Amino acid sequence: MTIHWCGTGLSSAPGLRRLIEAGHKVVVWNRTVEKAREAVGDLTQDIRPYALADLTAALQPGDVAISMLTADHHVPIATACLAKGAHFVSSSYIAPEMKALDQAFRDAGLVSINEVGLDPGIDHLMAHDLVARYRASKAYDAENTLSFVSYCGGIPKIPNPFRYKFSWAPVGVLKALRSPSRSVKNFAELRVARPWDAITSYEAPLPQAESFEVYPNRDSYPFIEEYRFDPAWKVKDFVRGTIRLGGWAEAWAPVFREIETLEGPAGDARLAEMAAEFLKENAYAPGEPDRVVLFVSLKAERDGRVVFHETWAMDAWGDARGSAMARLVSMPVSFAVESVLNHEITAGVHAAPHEPKLLKSWLDQVRGLAQYMDRVQH
Repeated sequence: MTIHWCGTGLSSAPGLRRLIEAGHKVVVWNRTVEKAREAVGDLTQDIRPYALADLTAALQPGDVAISMLTADHHVPIATACLAKGAHFVSSSYIAPEMKALDQAFRDAGLVSINEVGLDPGIDHLMAHDLVARYRASKAYDAENTLSFVSYCGGIPKIPNPFRYKFSWAPVGVLKALRSPSRSVKNFAELRVARPWDAITSYEAPLPQAESFEVYPNRDSYPFIEEYRFDPAWKVKDFVRGTIRLGGWAEAWAPVFREIETLEGPAGDARLAEMAAEFLKENAYAPGEPDRVVLFVSLKAERDGRVVFHETWAMDAWGDARGSAMARLVSMPVSFAVESVLNHEITAGVHAAPHEPKLLKSWLDQVRGLAQYMDRVQH
C-alpha cells in the first residue's frame, strides 16, 4: 500500500516527514516539485508534479491519498479514490459535497477521514474526551445546564503592535473577517454578521494566567451533534471560535472599519492590496517562533451551582522542530493515515475520531507536540 501525500505547503512538512521516516512507502505530489524537494528532498526522491489525472493513474486499491492542497482539490481527489479503491485523508472541514460521498465510501468499504488537523482536528478530540468524561461522571444528569466553548488561534510568540503576524498570504484571514457566525448564547441562537461585533475576553487556564480576546466563527450548531450531545440536554452556551492576543481588537479597529465598506471586484482588489501591506509589515522573521493556543471547555450546572467543569488547555510554540502550526496541523494528519492503514476507522466520510481507544492514542501523541497541554479540573 502506498501513501500519496499531495501538497507540501507551510503546514505539511512535519507529518509528511514523520511518515517517510517511519518507513512507509510515500509518493509526494506537489504543484511545484522544487518546493517539495526543499521540504522532504533529504528523505525521498519520489516527488512528482501534481496533476489529478496522474495521481488517479497512480492510485492502487488500498492506497491512501492525502490532500493538503487548497479545499477545492479535496472532493476531486476523494472521488478519484472512490474510483480506484483508495482511502482519503484531509485536515479540512467536511464540505457538503464531501458529505454527499458518505454512502459511496461505505458501500466501497473505504474511508474518507477529514477534520484531522489542529482546528478542526485536535479540538474535536478534546471535545469528544470531555463529553465522554462528563457522561461517565457522578455529576451527570440530563437536567443539568451545559456550557461549551472551544477557542483556537495562531498568534505571535513575540507580541507586536499589530497583535498578529502572518506566516502566509493574509487574504484568507481578511476574508474570514467578512464571514458570519452562528452559535448558542444564553439558550438562544446568536447570529453575528462580523466577528468584531462579538469580541469578548477569555481568561485562559494556563500555568500563568493570561487574558485573550475571542469571537465565534463559522456555524457552531452542527458540532452539538458531532460532539454527541444528547438532543435532550439543556445547552446554555455552545461556541467554537477564534482566539487572539489581548489588544487585537483595538489594533485592528481601522481594518474592521475599512473591510465593512468593501464590496464587489473593487473591494476584493483592495483586500489583496491590504493583504500585501500586512504581510510586508507583520510577517514572521526567519526562525521567529509562532505560537498556537487551544482551549476546549465543558461546564455543567445544576440549580446555579457548577457540578462539572473541565478544560483542555494547550500552549505550543515554534522551536527546533519548526513552527507550532505546521506540527499541530500535519502530525495529526499522519496519525489519521496510520489509523486508516491499521483498519482502525470504519468506512464512510468522518471527522476526527471519538472511539475511546483511538481518542486516547491520538491525544497522548498530541501531548508531545505542545510545550504545555493539560486537562484542567476547575
